[in-house]
Amino acid sequence: MSRYIPKISSDSLHRKVVLITGGANGIGACLVKQCLESGANVCIGDLDNISGERLLKNCHDNFHPEEEDMPPRAIFQTTDVTNYPSVLALFDLAFKTYKRIDHVVSAAGIVEIGNWFDFELTLEDVRQTPTHKVLDVNLLGSMYVSRIASVYLRHNRGANSDRSILLFSCVSGFKESPSLFIYQASKHGVTGLMRSLRNYISSPYKHSLRINTICPWVTQTESIKKVEAQWKNADLPTNTPDEVATVATGVLNDQSLNGTSMFVEGGRSWEIEHNLNRLESEWLGEAPSKVLRLGQQLLADGAIWTAPERARKRSSVSCGIPPGVPLHKINGLSNGLKNGISNGVNNSITNGTTNALPNGLANGVLNGATNGIH
Repeated sequence: MSRYIPKISSDSLHRKVVLITGGANGIGACLVKQCLESGANVCIGDLDNISGERLLKNCHDNFHPEEEDMPPRAIFQTTDVTNYPSVLALFDLAFKTYKRIDHVVSAAGIVEIGNWFDFELTLEDVRQTPTHKVLDVNLLGSMYVSRIASVYLRHNRGANSDRSILLFSCVSGFKESPSLFIYQASKHGVTGLMRSLRNYISSPYKHSLRINTICPWVTQTESIKKVEAQWKNADLPTNTPDEVATVATGVLNDQSLNGTSMFVEGGRSWEIEHNLNRLESEWLGEAPSKVLRLGQQLLADGAIWTAPERARKRSSVSCGIPPGVPLHKINGLSNGLKNGISNGVNNSITNGTTNALPNGLANGVLNGATNGIH
């Protein structure tokens, strides 16, 4: 596994515009501060407007525009990432204020709510639809942010300008987390979203964007209250929100990074995607790995799945008609079949026997088809 050491300076993100959802608290708030310290302008979105306004005031007190006629270094708007128009409005605010967006970070997330698979569920309890808020915030929110970002990042930027999307997954995005059923599914989804986009939006023929993922382990935020004491007693490492934010800031700044997942543990970070790919033949097997590689090469950036289908001419073959039969012969065949079936039924009924019915039908169809073609 490759150790990743962030390289950040006071001008790493000079005059860059960074949009961050989930930026009012925890890791997101630390990331806002570090981006400002690195010279960026930041647009903050969060559902927690009280913490958001408090953070905004702190930003205005400590970070000032280089010139008087420039917009403030930080702006905030109450944003619900599960609401598409709300996310869109945040991007509109950033674009209106700064005229462009360089980097987008989807940091909004919540932990497990209840227990979808509670052993005490009864036949009556299971009839109630469970909440899917965790999926909505963690996965759907990331998808909304990424979709809108893929468009806004292309505008008012030169062809060689560095632009990126940074998603927040988790250790649960690649390692089992018992009892965090919906949380784990959502974080696997975030990692999968990054993997599905990393070759697609990085293509110079499409968006030329980078996309990466941060996967923190246990971090000192409100979400670890239930395990914090046991974790400390076991002397296991924890991250501070600042340490995770430092890795995120480094990834935003590093133009060489695309399609990576940074596992952050005890303030240290490792990139995991490269070794997963490099060692594929060992954990999957030589033969299936070779076939998988050939298939992936064929699919390339996946545009084959999303290409619009062309209108197809209806073929006579699909109707059961042999190729090359002229139209008047086809019409004759159709009429002959109808007449043949009708005559066969009438003849059979007239003869008054049950056995005569199938024979009459068969002969009538055969004669009708022959007459129709000739």
